[in-house]
Amino acid sequence: MSEFIGFPKIARLSREIIITEKIDGTNGQIFIGEDGEFLVGSRKQWITPENDNHGFARWAHDHKDELIAGLGVGRHFGEWWGSGIQRGYGLPKGEKRFSLFNTHRWSDEFVRPLCCDVVPILFHGDFSEEDILETLRELECNGSKASPGFMNPEGIIIYHTAANMMFKKTIKNDEKGKGE
Repeated sequence: MSEFIGFPKIARLSREIIITEKIDGTNGQIFIGEDGEFLVGSRKQWITPENDNHGFARWAHDHKDELIAGLGVGRHFGEWWGSGIQRGYGLPKGEKRFSLFNTHRWSDEFVRPLCCDVVPILFHGDFSEEDILETLRELECNGSKASPGFMNPEGIIIYHTAANMMFKKTIKNDEKGKGE
């Protein structure tokens, strides 16, 4: 007999959302195992200082002790961004940053490692399409919160807490798929 699989619970749309700035860089992951294993990844694979992604693995290994002590066991996702990566965000030659995605855990600068930032929270409240569009307009008009003064930010990420899902909305070409 086949295994029974029930229909999943459906989250209510009118619940809490957290809107953050979508930084245009490259996805990064730091994995810290219970046994002290330390791995660095891009969106699709593990990377090393010898087989790197814009210097992220080299940076992570240079900050290994601080990252292990500050982040602890688990998978920690974020955006590696700055000089020479995608939009660059007006950062001086060679300056790059790692901004963690989990704002609930890492927004307090006294909790996260000093070598890490966190993606800026732009809105926190109940789901509202009007608030989403207004947040996107404010970002377009006022520029990046991650890199103040940079006037070409990419867009926003909407995290729906009840559904535990993220959605993105870009300032330009949001109606097109990636690569169109």
